[in-house]
Amino acid sequence: MTVQGYGRPQGRGSGAIAATVVLVGSLVGSAASGCAAPRDPKPAADPAPAVRGAADALARAGTAKASTAMEMASGGTRVTIRGEGGYDFRRRTGHLQVVLPGDPAGTSGHRPITELLTPGALYMKNRGAGVPADKWVRVDTTALDDGNLVTGGATDPAAAAELLRGVREVAYVGEVELAGEKVGHYRGVADIAHAARAASPQLRGALAAAAKGFSDDAVPFDAYLDGEGRLRKVRHQFSFSNQGRTVAVASTTLLYGFGVPVRVVLPDRRDLYDGKVEG
Repeated sequence: MTVQGYGRPQGRGSGAIAATVVLVGSLVGSAASGCAAPRDPKPAADPAPAVRGAADALARAGTAKASTAMEMASGGTRVTIRGEGGYDFRRRTGHLQVVLPGDPAGTSGHRPITELLTPGALYMKNRGAGVPADKWVRVDTTALDDGNLVTGGATDPAAAAELLRGVREVAYVGEVELAGEKVGHYRGVADIAHAARAASPQLRGALAAAAKGFSDDAVPFDAYLDGEGRLRKVRHQFSFSNQGRTVAVASTTLLYGFGVPVRVVLPDRRDLYDGKVEG
């Protein structure tokens, strides 16, 4: 299958990289479930282990609702792509409805894109001109130069958490309130290559691809952990070169409603599109 788009990060190992399905490039809480009162976050003497352990805390929690926002700025133009859905952190699967921004006139001719997130693959419906309405596009995330950190218009929630395993430096900023709950705010820089080596097996391939694809492994972040160590919000800042221009991408993931049912049904092979996707 040939998938065409407008931008990948240009990285160390690939020189001028061919086009991909990067949606952003083609366009330029509730409290935890249960009755027990949530515990207040306590700053650790060394904040790094707490941040690195956020992915494990999410796996223990099981599932959550997810809201995403991806902002891209390039050449004075800024667009935001938003998503809503749910994620299972044990199975590393999830679903999102991704809404593309409208045109400058304020109208949107884009249908929401349905995304299914799985280890090693991203499935998209309503993606790209020329794709039949009943067909899905499948993308191998381990073959993407960004490992699907920005390609789908939303960072895979598990990848967002696993990226924090690569903490290079971090400081505890203080306690803030998020969706009515007290959380600890941590700010630092993660290293993609380090995160890939420390990541769970299901996410290791995608992050290893990102480590090769981005020209800079350093990813500044702001992370917010609750009293159980669960990641409630994270904002990563990515930067890459596309066709000679620097593109800044800020990806935010918000997690809430832990324990909700999350069911992901993958499309049948017969429902996959094997042609070219334009745009």
